[in-house]
Amino acid sequence: MAKKKSSVPKILGEQRIYFKNGETKSIKSRIDALKKLKNSILKYEDSIYQSIHDDFRKPRLETYISEIGIVLKEINHVIKNLKKWSRAKRVPTPMEYFPSSSFIYYEPYGLVLIIAPWNYPFQLLMSPLIGALSAGNVVSLKTSEFAPSTSTMIRTIIEETFEPCYVSVFEGGIPVSRALLNEKFDYIFYTGSSEAGRIVMEAAAKNLTPVTLELGGKSPCIVDATADLETTARRIAWGKFFNCGQTCVAPDYILAEKTIKTELIELIVKQIEVFYGKDIQNSNDYARIINNKHFLRLRKLLDKKKLIYGGEIDKKNNFMGPAILDNVSLDDPVMKEEIFGPILPVIEFENVYDAVELVNSLEKPLSLYLFSNNKVIEELIINEIPFGGGCINDTVVHVGNPFLPFGGIGYSGIGNYHGEYSFRTFSHAKSILKKSASIDISLRYPPYDEKKFDFVKKFIK
Repeated sequence: MAKKKSSVPKILGEQRIYFKNGETKSIKSRIDALKKLKNSILKYEDSIYQSIHDDFRKPRLETYISEIGIVLKEINHVIKNLKKWSRAKRVPTPMEYFPSSSFIYYEPYGLVLIIAPWNYPFQLLMSPLIGALSAGNVVSLKTSEFAPSTSTMIRTIIEETFEPCYVSVFEGGIPVSRALLNEKFDYIFYTGSSEAGRIVMEAAAKNLTPVTLELGGKSPCIVDATADLETTARRIAWGKFFNCGQTCVAPDYILAEKTIKTELIELIVKQIEVFYGKDIQNSNDYARIINNKHFLRLRKLLDKKKLIYGGEIDKKNNFMGPAILDNVSLDDPVMKEEIFGPILPVIEFENVYDAVELVNSLEKPLSLYLFSNNKVIEELIINEIPFGGGCINDTVVHVGNPFLPFGGIGYSGIGNYHGEYSFRTFSHAKSILKKSASIDISLRYPPYDEKKFDFVKKFIK
């Protein structure tokens, strides 16, 4: 059951007291917390598979790749490197401050709120939690009400692993989110839609609370004539229809060079049927739309006049088969919003500069994918299009590298995380200059004269 609104201030008050007592600040306590979390995930691994299947009918391998395995890898990476990351970092000091030395100390913010989305309800809550714990914070977690089985499983894991004064779980819908956002936090981490991100940022602004917003947008997939089309088709089909297209970094639409567009579409269709068979609804390897609300939204985007493949639907089971739309324009409804489902629009281009212009006419995307064997075009795309991150000759997999920061830009988000970047996100970098009292140069002190001025001006440039 969801916690009552009246309990929110009480629990947050207990968390603040626990943090002030310093229980979370030692590196040993942080590593111990991460090890406990890892052991609990391993203990409940089979139950996590079942919970996510209950919510999505998601296959076990997809669940391991995108929910469990990526979280375990993140925990192991953080445990291995946390001592190194958390050390005070010595940095250079300009000569005018002689004799002194300068350092950066990393300290936890304090009370952190993490709000998770429904599309990867386990991983997109656990990954930022790992970062918040590694930095020494206490944490309040808001699970997604649209993935109820996974939410219940998360509550079981967290309540068995941590005292609520350290990590607390809140379940429920909009009223619970509002109750949390009405409180003062030291940091807020939100993953979800840009529309809701504005609400989170507005609430945070009232208390000048720093935020990380992991949002979304229309992530393009550009394919030119030099690409290996068979491999390209396989990797696009996998990245797009993984989790039934409900992935913030999924290829949202294809920009295909005119000379290879038809062949590319044919190869994508071939790969879809290799993956899921011709009777996709009975495939055990294809997930479902999360709920009827999102199913109905997607059905409105399924323009039958431009549908050239797939798009079978079963409203009762929230099933929509992979769908390909051709001859799409920016004026079509499917190009007006992030699709977040198994609909793949294709737009052709004759010149790569036209593709760059089209992408840059839209909001800055969370991800971008380029399939090309032309190094000049590769550099052009990377340098001329702003986007959060992406891949050359692959899709989606950049998010699994703990050495790469993951985050958006502009409309697609603020800030980043994963690995060391998570530790930095949830830590305040405190600047300290340590100066010796044995020497005290008088140049900076009054009375000032022209001789001092001329000397200082020459010295400080």
